[in-house]
Amino acid sequence: MKIIRNTLKSELNLRTEKDYPTKGIEFVDVNPLVIQKETLNEIISSFVKELKKKKIDYIVAPEARGFLFGMAVANELKCGCVPVRKKGKMPPTTIEATFDYEKEYGKDTLVLPKLVNTTYENKNFYIIDDIYATGNTITAIKDAIIGLGGKVVGEGAVINIVELNNNKDVFSLIDINEE
Repeated sequence: MKIIRNTLKSELNLRTEKDYPTKGIEFVDVNPLVIQKETLNEIISSFVKELKKKKIDYIVAPEARGFLFGMAVANELKCGCVPVRKKGKMPPTTIEATFDYEKEYGKDTLVLPKLVNTTYENKNFYIIDDIYATGNTITAIKDAIIGLGGKVVGEGAVINIVELNNNKDVFSLIDINEE
């Protein structure tokens, strides 16, 4: 893994694990970024600065590590947060949409929860995750929201693995290439 862009001033400590969760994948552990309060605060502040001029009703955060950043940013922006869960983690009566998607190491199923006292229609959503690899997670979430009549006004991740997706539109704080 090679860091090719880092906008954070705080010390950057990332851990990686080769061949996890499957052979050929290098897992990037963002836990050190959350554990260090200065780094966590800088990450949240950077997202808030980037997003404060956008009209956002909800931050959408996929589990599990997207929750860490999405909830904090939503709190600062004074908007709601929609936690996207893996299949089987929510009771059926709370699920609005279920969808399958491909990850770099297999398939998965995610679910969007029902919103409280409203629908997805005509609402503005911004998707935040920890790592943007292939982009399939965010794309699947985006497609589900649009299918429910919502509007996705942007997408971001703390780390973008640019070699896997070549997406220049995703907002990120750290860009890396695999080696």
